[in-house]
Amino acid sequence: MSLRAYQQAATRTENPRETEYRLFGQVTRALMEAAQAPVDDIQTRITALDWNRRVWSALATDCALPENTLPDQLRASIISLSLWVGRHSSAVMRKEEEFEPLVEINRIIMQGLAGRADAT
Repeated sequence: MSLRAYQQAATRTENPRETEYRLFGQVTRALMEAAQAPVDDIQTRITALDWNRRVWSALATDCALPENTLPDQLRASIISLSLWVGRHSSAVMRKEEEFEPLVEINRIIMQGLAGRADAT
């Protein structure tokens, strides 16, 4: 079975939480690799930070929609985290902050997604 066929089959059998978990796993791995990359490897750093920022921006956009069924407090928290991720990512690019807090936030979200997936 080709890799593409496997990915398509996996995608069809995942529920949305599992897909989100997988996405967070991939972007978190990219952040961890960027953190270990040489400081002058700007492309690796930018790519990982931008991908993570886009994931969080998409979550915030979804949480801002009136038809989103998550509790209001959770939606507000996700939007706040998205704003923080954007600010922290900029600080990481300026070499004023480290990658680790971004990795840790993503891991916490993954734990929540895994717990919710287990509960369903």
